[in-house]
Amino acid sequence: MSTTSGPTSTHTPAPASTASRSVPVLWLALLATPVAAASNAAVLILGDMSRSLGITKATASWLVTAFALALAVATPLIAALLRRRGTRTALWAGAAFVAVGTAVVAISPWLPLTLLGRAAQAAGGAGMMAIAINLAGTARRMGVISAGSGILGAVGPLLGERLTSAVSWRAALSILIVTLLAVPAVSRYTTNAPSAAAEGRFDTRGAVLLALLSSGLVLLPSNPLPALAVAAATAGLLAAHIRRRPDGYVPQAALRSRLFRNSVLTALALSVLYFTLLFGIPQLITDRAGWSTGSVAVGQMIAMIAGSVLTLAFAAASARLGQIKVRALLLTVGALAAAAAVFAHNAVVLFVAIGLAVFSATSANATQSIAAASAVPAPQRPTGIGLFQLAYLMGGALGPALATILVLR
Repeated sequence: MSTTSGPTSTHTPAPASTASRSVPVLWLALLATPVAAASNAAVLILGDMSRSLGITKATASWLVTAFALALAVATPLIAALLRRRGTRTALWAGAAFVAVGTAVVAISPWLPLTLLGRAAQAAGGAGMMAIAINLAGTARRMGVISAGSGILGAVGPLLGERLTSAVSWRAALSILIVTLLAVPAVSRYTTNAPSAAAEGRFDTRGAVLLALLSSGLVLLPSNPLPALAVAAATAGLLAAHIRRRPDGYVPQAALRSRLFRNSVLTALALSVLYFTLLFGIPQLITDRAGWSTGSVAVGQMIAMIAGSVLTLAFAAASARLGQIKVRALLLTVGALAAAAAVFAHNAVVLFVAIGLAVFSATSANATQSIAAASAVPAPQRPTGIGLFQLAYLMGGALGPALATILVLR
């Protein structure tokens, strides 16, 4: 299979076993989409969390960053588990992490323990997302999952705010438990058959180095010099390791593919923009237009749902456009969203900005994940998808940190 870039169609199927192709897409959506709501539920309740735990709002934002970072780092690990132990094992392992992590978040009186609970939730959520994406198979089905994630992500801030008002912020951070409803149904379509490419030792060194690199990049906004040193040193070690083990945790074939690199970078850039605006726009609207938190939550939800619905239509039509046009369109829309956030003082324009941001990011996730999968050899596609999702989810960790520095301080 060619690994060069070009007008490659976005409808190349992602990997899915013969037994798994018949999984109803709505079950896959229910499996994956609560992760977006769980991630975004904290957008409007940082103040409540900080007051309850006796910490600053910036410190409370680590409950968001820890979730996003663990989600990103765990995603390629789950992809490796899928290859080596099969889908059913990965599914039930993810369910266990979600259940245990949610229990810890619900009762923990200390921030460090709560952070561990959020990380466990995220590890389980990464499993749900990776499994749903691997079982999707086509850009159209990926569009349903991605649009559903956008819609649940849109509802997440308002739902988190309402749950906090009615119950507590702990209830808002327990939304991910909903994903467990889909586990028994999806499990019936899965097997424990490992991939034929799963022979040999697990590349532990590659996994650790990639996790360290991801952590260093996430810490860049808050601790630039130490984080840059860690990221640079780890990147050098990882590059040397990939040369020694080209078929390891980070496949050399993926990194050499221009199509894979372009897809990953596009998704990363638009994801960082989306999550930065997701956390920054509410404060901008409050400061510039004087809207209340509740009104902002409703307006943002409407804008994000509109952007997510557009994703569904765009994913279905993207195969006719070709990769170059798709990426150019999404990057242009993202640039418009960023410009509106910087210069606009009208609340409606700022809502349009978040709508454009969610459309560009979720559309990139839907279309570029399929392109990235098509750019690597078939045995390594689960790993390639895992690495793509890590890049996309890094935006969820970097965005809140950037928003805190630029807007929330």
